[in-house]
Amino acid sequence: MPHPVDVHVGKRVRHRRWLVGMTQQQLAEHVGIKFQQIQKYETGANRVSASRLWDIADALDVPVSFFFEGIDAGETEAAQGAVSSVPADLLGDKEALDLVRSYYAIPENQRRRLFELARVLSDVA
Repeated sequence: MPHPVDVHVGKRVRHRRWLVGMTQQQLAEHVGIKFQQIQKYETGANRVSASRLWDIADALDVPVSFFFEGIDAGETEAAQGAVSSVPADLLGDKEALDLVRSYYAIPENQRRRLFELARVLSDVA
């Protein structure tokens, strides 16, 4: 059974890779490994060594700390009994990631207007 931290780090690798539009093969080539190894990292089946995580962070243009962000958020929410309309694993939703990627592809002035529209619509709902 994979360790929860390894699963979390793997999910963060996968989410960032999707967000930047990179395939497993492209990431593997940048890091110098086989794409199957990226698959194993992303599922948490294999642990990512510190030096490999450093290389992956460089390839995905994020700090190493990115992969550990939110690691205890689920425990904190559960302890407080928080109820949210946002899924706990929002980044695990491919549709949400596609939406974020598309959002950032829009020119900034239009993006701000879209954001305001979404805010107004969510207040109405």
